[in-house]
Amino acid sequence: MFYRLMKATLGSILRVFYQPWIRGAENIPGSGPAILASNHLAVIDSFFLPLMISREVVFLGKQDYFTGRGLKGRFVAAFMRGVGTIPVDRSGGKASEAALHTGLRRLRQGGLFGIYPEGTRSPDGRLYRGKTGVARLALESGAPVVPVAMIGTNIAQPIGKRIPKLHRIGVVVGAPLDFSRYRGLENDRFVLRAITDEIMYELLRLSGQEYVDIYAATMKTRLAAAKKEPGKKQDAVAAPPAAAPVGAPGGRPVPEVTVPVPAEADAGPEAAPDAPGATATADGSTPAGTDARLSTGPDVPAGAP
Repeated sequence: MFYRLMKATLGSILRVFYQPWIRGAENIPGSGPAILASNHLAVIDSFFLPLMISREVVFLGKQDYFTGRGLKGRFVAAFMRGVGTIPVDRSGGKASEAALHTGLRRLRQGGLFGIYPEGTRSPDGRLYRGKTGVARLALESGAPVVPVAMIGTNIAQPIGKRIPKLHRIGVVVGAPLDFSRYRGLENDRFVLRAITDEIMYELLRLSGQEYVDIYAATMKTRLAAAKKEPGKKQDAVAAPPAAAPVGAPGGRPVPEVTVPVPAEADAGPEAAPDAPGATATADGSTPAGTDARLSTGPDVPAGAP
């Protein structure tokens, strides 16, 4: 109830001022469970992605959103609960496992579950190494993984900025990925890493971001330490080591990509699936004459933890 109320009220305001666009909305299944795996550029990712699709989706959100004090803290906590956000303790271990089990229950009920494989917002707009929780969730649930690229949210709301500035926001949805060929291997860390790298590769293709093969949380720690060291440039800290250049997730070649921009053919907000299935191109669009619902990807695991 509250979820749809927020979409009807706050959503209408966001549409007017930010003119969001979406490409590839038909790739989201019209029914049944699916995992929406998205890059994470800003807090408002969790606002605009649900706004742009017709089905209800819930996300994991950091525990801090639910523990704030004062009027503002209580409002944020109430809002996050109202839109179905699931709190997660990012310290890892049993706390994170509990959050993933909550997501698993959501999928078994036939719903959409959103997850940010990077685990935290990108500190600089680049795409970072994915954590393998999304792979485990896909194998245990049997649900397809739909890669989703958020475009421009980091420009509208850079880290540290509370109120987003006016900037057009985009969502590019790729073809669902089917990992049923790995069923029963959810405890194999090499398989989990291979699946995660495949998902991150699709996000790289859809978003046009530069890829960095370290965790975003690790980069944030480095940047925070650099601020405390006088004379040390943060750009140097953020640069990937020259001795270990990384082209793309799993050691794949770097694809030729650009950051997507809106086109006249892009659907408006809440475009509902109007076809039984489609296969997306690199930019999330759907070529004519295609019927395939799932993209299966390579059969042999690549990469290692």
